[in-house]
Amino acid sequence: MYCDGYTPPELYSRASSHGTRWVVVLMDCPSEGSTLQGLGVTGIVQTGETKAMTSIKEGDKAPRFNLKDKDGVAHALGSDTSDYTVLFFYPKDDTPGCTIEAKGFSAQLKAFQTHGVNVFGISGGSDRTKAKFCEKHQITVPLLSDEDFAVARSYGVFGDKKFMGRSFKGIFRKTFILDKAGTVVRIFDSVKPEGHAQEVLAALQELRGMKKSTIKKSVATKKVVAKKVATKRVASKKSATKKTAKKPSTVRGPRKRRS
Repeated sequence: MYCDGYTPPELYSRASSHGTRWVVVLMDCPSEGSTLQGLGVTGIVQTGETKAMTSIKEGDKAPRFNLKDKDGVAHALGSDTSDYTVLFFYPKDDTPGCTIEAKGFSAQLKAFQTHGVNVFGISGGSDRTKAKFCEKHQITVPLLSDEDFAVARSYGVFGDKKFMGRSFKGIFRKTFILDKAGTVVRIFDSVKPEGHAQEVLAALQELRGMKKSTIKKSVATKKVVAKKVATKRVASKKSATKKTAKKPSTVRGPRKRRS
């Protein structure tokens, strides 16, 4: 259901269980506490959604930004020394899927911080909507306000959506992992809110494992090269010693004077 008002919980649970986007057609937005049966809903129909053009791919440098959170504190990408940064873009504050996703990251926030990872959620709206959203659902992960969608556009997550033949602009649910150098190392295109935080944590553990493996290989290679260089130097010194060794001197008698 696409509505700025209240969404019956059983509607979202039924829709999200199918792992896709669904819609219920209602004449009016429901009031809080409404149920599907009370609204006369007997079925759910599937709807399509047009994906945004992806402008960022793994290996690219992540666009820099400076956005404010619910308290008006500015967060600039690249201003810290964290090993990794997670950016999860979500469509709208205080909607069912976005609430599940933000609460999931909040629950795992300490785990991310323990591993030296910064996490930020980004969507439209103002610091006021972010504050209300966080207070209502006890969300602790930093949520940044991209009011003009400039950052969302730069990451290729803002585009045309379709709902029952109606087109509109909006943010797509997408997550990026950036390394210390600001390079995009992992992209999650098809994000399901439930369990996504754990999915990102697993990806970070995999990336750290790959990094450690690469470091070990690099160290091993350096040791092999150093050993070969040392061996060549020793051989070279031995060869030079043999060449410069003094030959036994020949004893000569006194020269004869010419008469």
